[in-house]
Amino acid sequence: MKSTALILSASAIALSAMAPAHAQGDSITVAWYGGNWGDAFQACIGTPFTEATGIKVVPDIGTSTTTLAKLQQQAGAPTLDVAFLDGGISELAEEAGVLAPIDLKAIPNAANLADAAVYEGDNGVYAVSGGFYSLGLTYNTQEISKPPASWEDLWNDDYAFAVTIPSPSNSSGIPFIFFLNQMLGGTSDDFSPAFEKLKSLDAALYFDSSGAASNAFQSGEIIIGAHFNVGAWGLADAGLPIGFVVPKEGVWATDARLHLVKGGPNPEAAAKFLDTALSAEAASCLAANLYLGPAVKNVEVPEEVAGKLPWGESGSVDDLLLFDWNEVNAKRAELTDMWNRELAR
Repeated sequence: MKSTALILSASAIALSAMAPAHAQGDSITVAWYGGNWGDAFQACIGTPFTEATGIKVVPDIGTSTTTLAKLQQQAGAPTLDVAFLDGGISELAEEAGVLAPIDLKAIPNAANLADAAVYEGDNGVYAVSGGFYSLGLTYNTQEISKPPASWEDLWNDDYAFAVTIPSPSNSSGIPFIFFLNQMLGGTSDDFSPAFEKLKSLDAALYFDSSGAASNAFQSGEIIIGAHFNVGAWGLADAGLPIGFVVPKEGVWATDARLHLVKGGPNPEAAAKFLDTALSAEAASCLAANLYLGPAVKNVEVPEEVAGKLPWGESGSVDDLLLFDWNEVNAKRAELTDMWNRELAR
């Protein structure tokens, strides 16, 4: 595998030519996630951006919901320039009026974005994807020798009370209900197929956070369940007997999106940061570090990485099931109430 420094050098040279002399020594503040996500964003985007432009990146660590709250609190006088937000929260930020339109023509690398990676609202483009991740079947390879092939395997009697799925408190919880309901022939007006099926699941854990799911797999409490490809392969890389598959029915997916903050103090530098984030070099680096599926075209990744991307060994972004988050958010309260009445314990 090429080193990050070698992969990013071409992008750094190109961006250096774009950087105005007066920008040297300036800084931008970028809201992104903590843990290995933040480490990867720094290595794949922040550091090469600074090397190319001389503009320092000051991370503002937090979840998507805390970042949105900060944007709303600071509306009119924000300290943030760029914000990473998950799908779903991204739509809420657009609705709240805290995002600036993104002029794709001013961002050269935006020309390579996949169609599914551009998000438009009433005021134009409000977000672009920084990479996709999916919720697939994760399993303990010591306990389950044959990889599961279908979501129906969660109901296998051999795995009773060793299964996990997300709760509505997790960002994937409500979309998972949408996904399961669609798989079972339900509609957006009738979620009874999904809830009838879920009531028959012998689950050991409804996880509120992806960290809780990872911990349950690590402790052996869980041997199979729905988990993100990023978290599953992270466990495998740590030496745990964990596998991840894309079942025959497919996977629900979403992405980590980039946004320009409305009224941000450094809009020109923020646009250059987005250009770095949308480079093929950054996408390849994020794929290698987080197994995020590239949102831009013509990205080369090593064979051992390609098989761990959200769409599996032979898929692409076109194979991911990407729900309309506005529809999901509109049903969130109703489905959470149904979950609390019929499943919560």
